[in-house]
Amino acid sequence: MPHFVMDCSDTVLNLYEQKFICEQIHIAALGTGLFVENEIKVRLNTFKIYSVGNIEDEFIHIFAYIMQGRTTVQKANLSKKIVSKLTSMFPNIQNIAMNVADFEKATYCNHAMLKAIKSSK
Repeated sequence: MPHFVMDCSDTVLNLYEQKFICEQIHIAALGTGLFVENEIKVRLNTFKIYSVGNIEDEFIHIFAYIMQGRTTVQKANLSKKIVSKLTSMFPNIQNIAMNVADFEKATYCNHAMLKAIKSSK
């Protein structure tokens, strides 16, 4: 946790390699002080066919999924930091945005949690 999933037009990879973009998102997220470095997960999806306002206009959108408990101000700062980084990297792309969604602790489960439950029995 957290997960950052970047959806973007495939032309984004004309400027930077996918690995570099993911690293920059990772660095920006870490810079907020909200996350432990080895828990940050970043993925990137490119699209050849897309529509933005009913035209084919380049875009980047980050979907962030984080564990509940951060304030609205912290989440807004996270969005601003990552969007600012991407805007500086891609100054000609006008459609850069991000949203943050909370995972609910009560309903979240992962592999390590299952292993811990099994070993405590």
